[in-house]
Amino acid sequence: MAGQQERTDAADRIGEPSEQWRGYRGAPTGTDIECEGWRQEAALRMLNNNLDPEVGEDPENLVVYGGTGRAARSWDAYDAILDQLRGLADDETLLVQSGKPVGRFKTHERAPRVLIANSNLVGKWDDWEHFHELEAQGKIMYGQMTAGSWAYIGTQGIIQGTYETLAELARREYDGDLAGRTVVTGGLGGMSGAQPLAVTMNRGVCIAAEVKGDRIDRRLETDYLMERVDDLDEAMARAADAAEAGEPYSVGIEMNVVDMLETMRAEGFVPDVVTDQTSAHDELEGYYPAGYSVAEADDLRESDPERYVAESLDTMERHLDAILALRDEGAVAFEYGNNLRGQVREHRGREDAFDYPGFVPAYIRPMFCRGRGPFRWAALSGDPADIHRTDEAVTELFPDKDALRRWIDLAQEQVSFQGLPSRVCWLGYQSNDDGLTERAEFALEINELVADGEISAPIVVTRDHLDAGSVASPNRETEAMKDGTDAVADWPILNALLNCAAGADIVSVHDGGGVGIGNALHANNHVVLDGSELAAEKARRVFTTDPGMGVIRHADAGYEDALEEAERSDVTVPMREER
Repeated sequence: MAGQQERTDAADRIGEPSEQWRGYRGAPTGTDIECEGWRQEAALRMLNNNLDPEVGEDPENLVVYGGTGRAARSWDAYDAILDQLRGLADDETLLVQSGKPVGRFKTHERAPRVLIANSNLVGKWDDWEHFHELEAQGKIMYGQMTAGSWAYIGTQGIIQGTYETLAELARREYDGDLAGRTVVTGGLGGMSGAQPLAVTMNRGVCIAAEVKGDRIDRRLETDYLMERVDDLDEAMARAADAAEAGEPYSVGIEMNVVDMLETMRAEGFVPDVVTDQTSAHDELEGYYPAGYSVAEADDLRESDPERYVAESLDTMERHLDAILALRDEGAVAFEYGNNLRGQVREHRGREDAFDYPGFVPAYIRPMFCRGRGPFRWAALSGDPADIHRTDEAVTELFPDKDALRRWIDLAQEQVSFQGLPSRVCWLGYQSNDDGLTERAEFALEINELVADGEISAPIVVTRDHLDAGSVASPNRETEAMKDGTDAVADWPILNALLNCAAGADIVSVHDGGGVGIGNALHANNHVVLDGSELAAEKARRVFTTDPGMGVIRHADAGYEDALEEAERSDVTVPMREER
C-alpha cells in the first residue's frame, strides 16, 4: 500500500497542467494539421480529446475516467508525446510505455504509427501493492483501457454497450423493453453516467446514486439524466409513479449507493433490476466508503490510506449483501463489470460473492460469439455533420437491421456529443458475398465518403474494452467461459499482434481495465480513414482480424454460435473437429 508521502510524491510527479493543454482544451479540429500526416494527427487529436474538459473526468490531473485512468503519465510526458507525434514520419513508429514516450523507430508505412503498453506487470508482481509502489516513483501509470489508448470519447462511447445489455435483459426477463420496470444502480461517472439514458432508451425507470454532486449535474447538463432530487423517498415515489404510468424516467440522488440500497430494503422498495457501476475495482482511489461525505473520505484517503481501504472493503461487503438481498426479494441482479464481487470474495472471503452473474455471461456472450461488439468512430474535423453523414451511411448499408436503425435514431435524438463528435454502434463479423465483414464494409464506405469530400476530414475508428476477442477478464468479459479458459491471456496478446500485422494505426495492450490491476489483460486499436487506398487496405484487414478474433476465441471454447459463424463466414478454425 502506498503511504501518504508516496501518494504526495506521485501527485507531484504529474506536475502542473501543460501550457499546450491549456491552449488546446480539447482536440484541434478542422482540416489543417500540425503533424506530418493524418495518422499522426489523429493520435494527437484523440489524446487531446481524452483530456477535453467535456470528455475527461479530471483532465487537470490527466485522469480520464475510472478513478485514476490516465491518458499520460505526467504533464512533461504529455508534452513529449505531442512533440514526438509532430515530428513522426510516415514510416516511423512511436513507443509509449505507461503514458511516457520511450522510443521511436523507422518501420514502414503500413506499420502502426504508435504502439502503447500500459500498466503491464509480470504475474508474480501483478497486484495493486506493487503497482502503487511503482506509480509513486513515477515509473508506471494506470491506463484503464480507452484512457491510456487515447480512445475515450466520453459517456457517448459506452452508452450503446449499456443499452444493448439492458435491451437483452428486457428481451429475456420481460416483454422486450423495460416499460413499467425500475432499475436501481450506483455511479454517474464517465462510464457509469450512461446508465440512466440506457434505461430510458429501453423505456424504463432508473434511480441512480452518486456520491459526487457535480457528476449528477454533469449528467443533467448532457441529458443523460432527467432529474435530481435530494430525498430518497421522493426519488422512489417519482420512480414508482413513472413506472406505473409506463413512462421512461431517470433520477439521480447524491448519496452512497450502499445507503440507498439498505434504505430501500428497510422501506420495502424492491426494484425490478439492481446493478452497479461504481469504481469498485479500485478500493483506494475509485470507491467511496459509506459514512463519510466526499470531502471527509478524501481527507481520510490522504491521512490514513490503509484505514480508507479497509472501510471501502467493508462497504463493498454491505453493498454485495444488499444486492443479494434484493435479488432474493425478486429483483434481477447482475454485476456490470466493476469487480465488486471479486473484491469481496478476495478480501472478505465470501464464497457467495458470485451468486449473481456478471453482465457478459448473462446477456452479451452470444453476440461476442459472432464477433459482434462496439465499433466507434470520431470525426477529426469536429463537425457534427460528418457524423450525421456516417449515420446515414450505416443505415443505408444495412437496411434490414431494424435494431441498428432504431439505435441510430435514438442516438441522434438523445446522445449529446462530447469533444470530437462521435458515434458507436455494434457491428460484427458476418461477411457479405464479397467476403467483407460488417465492420469492414462500413469502414470502406466511410473511407469513400472522405475521399469524395462528403465527409470533410478523416474519421478515426476504434472501440472500447467490451469486446469479443481482445480481452481476458475472468470477472467480466471472459467470466464463466464454457471451457474454463477465463484467465487465459494469450487471446488479447494475439489480438494486438494480429492487428499490428494487419496494419492498425495505433495498437495498445493494457493490464487492469475496469476490474483492476492483475484482473484483466486487453488490447485496443485505431484505424484512420483518410480516403486513401492505403486506408482502405488497412480497413479491409483490421476490420476482419479484429472481430474475427472474437469468433475464433469463442469457437475454440466450443460455443456453437461461434462455430456456426465461422462456418457461415468462412473463418478458418484449425482442428475444428475437436470443438
